[in-house]
Amino acid sequence: MKNFIGRKSELEKLNKEYDRQSSFVVMYGRRRVGKTTLIKEFIKDKNALYFLSTSELEVKNRSRFLVSVADFTDMHYLKNSSFENWYDIFDIIAKHKPEEKKIVVIDEFQYLVNSNPSFTSIFQKVWDDILKDNNIMVILCGSYISMMTTQVLDYSSPLYGRRTSQMKLKPLKFSEIQSGFSNLNFKELVNLYAVTGGVPKYLEFFDNNLGFFKNIEDEILDKNGFLYEEPTFLLEKEVRETMTYFSIIQTIADGNHKISKIASSLEVPATKLTPYIRTLIDLSLVEKRIPVTEKNPEKSKKGLYYIADNFIEFWFKFVYPFKSELEMGNTDYVLNKIKNNLIDNHVSFVYEDICKEQLVTRAKELGLLVSKIGSYWDSKVEIDVVAIDNENKKLILGECKYNNKPMNDSVFYNLIQKSHSIKGYDDYEKVYILFSINKFDDRVKKLSKERSDLLLFDD
Repeated sequence: MKNFIGRKSELEKLNKEYDRQSSFVVMYGRRRVGKTTLIKEFIKDKNALYFLSTSELEVKNRSRFLVSVADFTDMHYLKNSSFENWYDIFDIIAKHKPEEKKIVVIDEFQYLVNSNPSFTSIFQKVWDDILKDNNIMVILCGSYISMMTTQVLDYSSPLYGRRTSQMKLKPLKFSEIQSGFSNLNFKELVNLYAVTGGVPKYLEFFDNNLGFFKNIEDEILDKNGFLYEEPTFLLEKEVRETMTYFSIIQTIADGNHKISKIASSLEVPATKLTPYIRTLIDLSLVEKRIPVTEKNPEKSKKGLYYIADNFIEFWFKFVYPFKSELEMGNTDYVLNKIKNNLIDNHVSFVYEDICKEQLVTRAKELGLLVSKIGSYWDSKVEIDVVAIDNENKKLILGECKYNNKPMNDSVFYNLIQKSHSIKGYDDYEKVYILFSINKFDDRVKKLSKERSDLLLFDD
């Protein structure tokens, strides 16, 4: 995947900010998620100064920034100049062709804050005194979510209240990657998405010309592979006590989703886990799920915790537990484990999330207005997909099957039985949707023609 794909809504948001007299956009998100690529796509036909901060002394960053300004303004003599503060450099940008709209991008902003903790205060003054009234759009971009949150977005930050927009960039949706891999069939795309999680940089390293498992072997299982230590790098940049966070994620990957079970497995009080779980949620690595039918979700005691990132979940299920074997070079052993367990233990669950996305994407053409979507469970019953249409008073119930044979009608009749467990929506019309990775048998197809409340989704 080399071409730019997806990000339609993000580009629309950036263009809306561009149309303002002046704007201040904060963009952040995990490493490799495509922030820089999005920015470069946005500014490619605009008058923009792009600067990439690096992990070096402030004076070095300032000198390189001055070189970028010299090139941007065609004042090449500035390259031989020396400035002791940032204000004068930004003042040059503001006064250069003031009638023209300009964009100033500072990428990896966290490195400037690392080199000088007062830099947020410096930039606050730069924005207030120089940039905000000069037809300039500023984009501050950072990869360390925790730092960008505390140093830029938090109430205590000097920059609080200056931004006109903030964007937390997430991995691509399943529907967005389809256009980038047109040579793959639907099932192959599901498998790819289940492992890479839609992270653009990960997708780049999966060679379309190689087999799916060969890519896993080369990029994830090989000690020299690009993604072999990726989760370690992610967490080390964001948190202290990395081992504690690793242990929590591993425990969830092992199938412990209740906070009490996670705590019991780690032999610590549940209350001690709360701040760690909250941090993992802020980093979009873990999410709390509650049955979508709960009327007061914030008070619900049915919350379960799941890994929110497909690649992270894959890595903790199939790489981290076998690190000893991989370090010894026993790649074939681990690869066989993956081949034998990937579908049942990982891909089939990711497929449920894809089905939810498909339903939301096609809701309008189906005459539905989805207010909420998720799943339902109680002590006896689980329903993969449940969506609520409050406007039309419809309850949409779905089952997803990643099987090697067409789905039969028993799934539908079982879904009807399970639907009786949902309380509080007796006056809602029920709509049933079956999702199958491998088509439907003739009886199901016949049922869908006979019943207006049954819809079929495949590839």
